[in-house]
Amino acid sequence: MTSPEHTAVLLAQRQDELAALISRLVPTDDVVETAIKGVFLARADQPTLPMPVLYKPSLCIIAQGRKEVRLADEVYLYDPLNYLVASVPLPVSGHITQATPEKPYLCLRLDIDPALVSNLIADTGPIGVPNSGPRRGLYLDRVDLPLLDAVIRLVQLLETPRDINILAPMVLREIFYRLLHSAQGHHLHAIVINDSQSHRIARAIDWLNSNYTEPLRIEDLAREVNLSQSTLHHRFKAVTALSPLQYQKQLRLQEARRLMLSEGMEAAVAGYKVGYESPSQFSREYSRLFGAPPLRDLARLRSAS
Repeated sequence: MTSPEHTAVLLAQRQDELAALISRLVPTDDVVETAIKGVFLARADQPTLPMPVLYKPSLCIIAQGRKEVRLADEVYLYDPLNYLVASVPLPVSGHITQATPEKPYLCLRLDIDPALVSNLIADTGPIGVPNSGPRRGLYLDRVDLPLLDAVIRLVQLLETPRDINILAPMVLREIFYRLLHSAQGHHLHAIVINDSQSHRIARAIDWLNSNYTEPLRIEDLAREVNLSQSTLHHRFKAVTALSPLQYQKQLRLQEARRLMLSEGMEAAVAGYKVGYESPSQFSREYSRLFGAPPLRDLARLRSAS
């Protein structure tokens, strides 16, 4: 049996290998969408400011550096020893806390494919999922050698593009298998099992992401996912750390910020487009989330870029 000390040495060597791979593929500060669908590589040569963002369902593995993510009042710190999984779309605030030009932040993000996860569960059968109701849709787990080896093989395929179509699906399947059978795999398992409460909350989250510009009536959302209003509120907060209304508000404000920053839209127009009827309410809630009213926030973002 391999000793813990030997395992730690092997893990460090493999992390260095992954860091070298990502560094070759992303030689400058950037986030790159790769030739493998749903796989993104990121590099940063210095720490970043906290930035509200919507995390898609995904696995994030850091090869080098450190990052902090906040969900409501909760803080998640992840690094080469601990990976992060978002099992549902979540509005968070994240920033890189450790990065230098000599040792940049290097990270892989893999979008979660619910159909692939469902097929794996059908093929492998139950995995002993705790039946204690919905759990937080963001979690940390320890990186181990089998998962890290699979991730390295996936990234290596980017250097031999001819192999991607045949080999990438097999490696992706292995990675999701490892996630499902990890210590925290029941989080992911519960989200894709039809008629579980976690699955119904995932449906509610998807509904909000598709309809966030419309007025929110909790009774309509509860009916949509076949839950009582009180159960919806309690279970939704268990998964997202937010109420449905707070979740919708963050979706609206983040999209308005994107419209102003990327498309040059005026604040009042952006607020109206995402569902706000009152410019003053939009400005007030925008300031509360981003720390400054729209014009000042955008000026700060542009000067930092």
